[in-house]
Amino acid sequence: MSDADTTCDFPYLHGFSPTEQARLVKQARLAESTIFHNIDYGSARRLLEVGSGVGAQTEILLRRFPELHITCVDLNESQLAAAGDNLGRMPWLQGRYELHHANATELPFEPRSFDAAFLCWVLEHVPAPARVLNEVRRVLAPGSTVYITEVMNSSFLLDPYSPNTWRYWMAFNDFQYDSGGDPFVGAKLGNLLLAGGFRDVATEVKTFYFDNREPARRKTMIAFWEELLLSAAEQLIAAGKVTPDVVEGMRQEMHQVQNDPNAVFFYAFVQARATVY
Repeated sequence: MSDADTTCDFPYLHGFSPTEQARLVKQARLAESTIFHNIDYGSARRLLEVGSGVGAQTEILLRRFPELHITCVDLNESQLAAAGDNLGRMPWLQGRYELHHANATELPFEPRSFDAAFLCWVLEHVPAPARVLNEVRRVLAPGSTVYITEVMNSSFLLDPYSPNTWRYWMAFNDFQYDSGGDPFVGAKLGNLLLAGGFRDVATEVKTFYFDNREPARRKTMIAFWEELLLSAAEQLIAAGKVTPDVVEGMRQEMHQVQNDPNAVFFYAFVQARATVY
């Protein structure tokens, strides 16, 4: 899904174009009710957001939890500049956030600097997620809560069957995996957190599941998913993972499914909650 570039120099699947940065804002708003359904930072005051990207999740966090001050960390300067622009257009947020250019495996903060942490669509792009989680734990005070939301890309289902879309989706995941990321890291969050010394680890499978019960939301999600897929097209073609014909076939299929009266869209991801002692 992706909201950030935080720790590495390998090819980033989605790129950093203005179109992609706008897509991230749309993505955050589209997924907000699902992602934040059980998140509670009511007792937190100093939150670390790792892989803050363009500030799309930052705005939601600040809006939902008015007592929070957020320290945002991202490795990509263009994303941080976009975050500054996006958040700067909301004067009511002034003084409640900081933007830091930093590597998530070497956070420039003292131990116990924060009492909460938030990571969303980040570890999928990280070659060493355990190192990131170790750094997050180092800078959290005892009793702090961390929420991590991550992809589980083997869960994607689109009906009617769309062969070019499936070819493209497999290439999408292969490219990310070959580049050092992990498109299936959501299922591994429990193990990663336990190995990293976190306690009270809990995971929840969340879904985007749309059929004839919500045709308008189904159409919106399928249209967005096409945008997400196309954000990687240039890199996948350049890497020889797909041909232009497959990309065009995928686009045609996504349009057909959008307008199919019996279409089904399904995607599951994982959210973990843990505590530092």
